[in-house]
Amino acid sequence: MTDELTEPTAPLVEEAVKKAAVAWVSVADGPPLALWCVPSDGALYLVSGPGEQSAPGLAAAETAQVTLRGDHGGRIVTWPARVSRVRPGSEEWAVQAPLVATKRLNAPGSPAELVERWIATDCALNRLTPAGIPTAGESLPTDSLAEPPRDSPAVRVTRRPFRLHRVRRPR
Repeated sequence: MTDELTEPTAPLVEEAVKKAAVAWVSVADGPPLALWCVPSDGALYLVSGPGEQSAPGLAAAETAQVTLRGDHGGRIVTWPARVSRVRPGSEEWAVQAPLVATKRLNAPGSPAELVERWIATDCALNRLTPAGIPTAGESLPTDSLAEPPRDSPAVRVTRRPFRLHRVRRPR
């Protein structure tokens, strides 16, 4: 943890990071994206790139906004993060990449094969470290912040259901 965090909320950020499995990450005022992550050493590690989750701009970013949820499922804290890319071959990569690979759900192959695939396909393993004053409690927005669904290539138009015969309605 950094000294920039305020004392009353630093334990909240630490505890939320320890329990995180999903984080909503926003880069450069972009929309927050739900990304799976692995907590380790007071930071969040996440993988993005070909064959993994899409996190546009995160690999090249220096900072991001991270929102985490609490035990009840609602947002409890949003904090600025310092983003650093963990490079293959480094000491940190040797420790963290296998740890993140073992936590990857539905991964094809073993964790060692997954780490090799990340290197071969140039996936980014990023470390998000708290770096600033978090927003929590009374200072969080009280409205829902709901947005209309974003455009996606997965969306398709649905047809009306086919009926073989006339359906009688009860009187």
